[in-house]
Amino acid sequence: MSKTRKILVPQLTPIFDARLHSDFRELINYAAFQYMDDDAFIIKKKARDRHSEPTYKHISFIDFKADINGLGTGLLDMDLADKRIAIIGKNRYEWILSYFATLCGLGISVPLDKGLPFDEVESSLSRSRSDVLIFDKDHIDMVKELEQNGTCGVSLFICMDEVPGYHSIPEILAKGRASLNQGSKSYLDRPVDGEAVSIILFTSGTTSMSKAVLLSQFNITYNIYAMLQTEDIHHGDVNMAFLPYHHTFGSTGQVLMLATGARTAYCDGLKYVQKNMVEYGVSVFVCVPLLIEAMYKKIMAGIKKEGKEEKFQKGVKLSNTLRKVKIDVRRKLFKEILDQLGGGLRFIISGASALDPEVVRGFDDIGVRVVQGYGMTEASPVLSAENVKNMKPGSIGKAMLGVELMVDDPNEEGIGELIARAPNVMRGYYENDEETASTIVDGWLHTGDLASVDEDGFVFIRGRKKNVIVLKNGKNIYPEEVEVLVANLPYATENIIYGEPRHKDGDHKDLAICAKIVYDPEYMKANYGTEDHEEIEKIIKKDIDAINDELPTYKHILRLVVTDQPMDKTTTGKVKRYKQKDQ
Repeated sequence: MSKTRKILVPQLTPIFDARLHSDFRELINYAAFQYMDDDAFIIKKKARDRHSEPTYKHISFIDFKADINGLGTGLLDMDLADKRIAIIGKNRYEWILSYFATLCGLGISVPLDKGLPFDEVESSLSRSRSDVLIFDKDHIDMVKELEQNGTCGVSLFICMDEVPGYHSIPEILAKGRASLNQGSKSYLDRPVDGEAVSIILFTSGTTSMSKAVLLSQFNITYNIYAMLQTEDIHHGDVNMAFLPYHHTFGSTGQVLMLATGARTAYCDGLKYVQKNMVEYGVSVFVCVPLLIEAMYKKIMAGIKKEGKEEKFQKGVKLSNTLRKVKIDVRRKLFKEILDQLGGGLRFIISGASALDPEVVRGFDDIGVRVVQGYGMTEASPVLSAENVKNMKPGSIGKAMLGVELMVDDPNEEGIGELIARAPNVMRGYYENDEETASTIVDGWLHTGDLASVDEDGFVFIRGRKKNVIVLKNGKNIYPEEVEVLVANLPYATENIIYGEPRHKDGDHKDLAICAKIVYDPEYMKANYGTEDHEEIEKIIKKDIDAINDELPTYKHILRLVVTDQPMDKTTTGKVKRYKQKDQ
C-alpha cells in the first residue's frame, strides 16, 4: 500500500452481546433452538372477494428450519448437488426459503433483480453459469422465452407457484419432507463451507454493466455479528421486508432479522406501506431514503392540512425541553401521528444513499429513531453505521466492529476516497481479474466514494469519486452535497446535479453546473394553482436562485432542466445518473 496520508475512522463500540455463526446452517439451527415456536414469518393470503377478510399463516423458526431441510432434500433428490441456483421474483417466503435451502447444503445461490429486462436476465444467467432458475409466476413469460432461446445455459426451471408444466416449490418441498420422514439424511449430512464462495450477486450499477460479486456465507454472517452488537434490533421486533432480496441490503437485512429473533411480514406494494405498517404493527423498518423522506413529507403535509402546525411545533418544543431533564414523552405526545404508522414503529435503518438530516431530526422529534448506514455489495454490505450511542444527522456514523475504515490521501479539505479492510469484504469479481485488482488493492477495498471525518470521528460522504465536477479554476464540486439542498424543495421528488461545457465547441474543462429536477405536478397544482410547465419552471428557477444565494459563486446552478417524468433508477432507488443527462 502506498505511503500516502490516511485518516483512520474509529469503530463503534459494542453495546449488545451477539453470537458469531460460521455459516447459514449454523445460524438457522441456532435461531430455531433459541426462538422455537415464535413467529419467523407472517404470510398473508388475500381475501377471495371483497366480502371476505384475508387470512394469515404463521411460520415459526422451527417451521422455517424444517422447510429448509425439506426443500433442500427435495432439490438434492433431483440431482441438484453442487449446482448454481438462480432466484428471481418479488420478496416472499418461497424466495428466502429457496435461498437458505441452496446455501445450507446444495451449492451456489445467484439472486437476480426482478426488475431486469429480458436481455439482462439472460446475460446474468449466462455470465454466472447458472444451472437452475427458481422463479415466481410473474416471470412465466420471460421463462418461456428463455427456454425457447436456449442460450442462457439453464437446464431446469422451477416455479415458486404451482404452474402447469413446471416443477414447483410446494411439490418439491412435499417430496423432500416425505424423504426425510423415510429417514433420508443426504441433505442434512452435506458439509457447508462458510469460507467458500457460495453467492454470486450482481451489483446494481448506476453507470455501467453490473459486476458479479463473489461472497462467502461467512462474509455475511460476520457482517450480521457486527450489526447485532451495535444496533438495537431484538427478539420480538416486527420487520417488514421491503428492500428487494436480490440486493445485499435486503437479503442480509432479512438474515439479520432471523438471527435476532424478529418476525417478518411482507409489503403488498409501495402504495400500501403505511397500511401494512398498521396491519402488522411494524417496529423496525429497513428501507431507502426516497421512501423515508416521502413518509416524512406525508406526515408533515397531514399536519399542515389539519391546521395543526402550531400545535405540533409547541409539542416538539415541550418535548425537547423535557428531554433535557431525562423525561421522554414523545411517544405519548405524538401518539396520534405514530398510530398512523402502526403505533409500534420505533427504529428505521436507512441505506443506499444520503438521507436528509432534517428528516432524521423530524422523526426523532416524534420518537422514532432513524440511523443511517453505509455499505456496498462488495462488503456484504455494511461498512459503517450510526447507532443509539453514535448519532450525528448527515453522517454515516463510524466503522462497524471489525472493519478497518480509512480516508485515503485526503486533500486540503480532508476529503479522500473511503477504503476498507474487513472479514465481510468480497472475494472478488467473478471472471474479472482486472476489475478485482483495481478495486481491492493490497487487501483494501476501494469504495469509489469520497468522504471526510469530523473531530468526533463521524464519517460524512461527500460524493462519488467519478461524479466530482472539477472546474477550470481547480475547484471541486461534489454534486451530492448540492442535491441535498435541492431535495429540500417540497415539490422536488428527484434531482441530479452535473457539469456540462459552457459552450458547445469551447473548452471541455470550462463547465457550467446544471440541475435536473423532477417535480410533483399534484403539489404544484394544490399549492401554486398551476399545471402550466412554463409557470412551474419560473417557480423552480426562483427557488434555485434562492439556493444559489446561500452557496459560493463557483457552486451556483447555472442551467436547469425541469420535468415531471421520473428518472431511471436502480431497484434500490438510486438514480442512474449518467443516463439522465441526455434525456
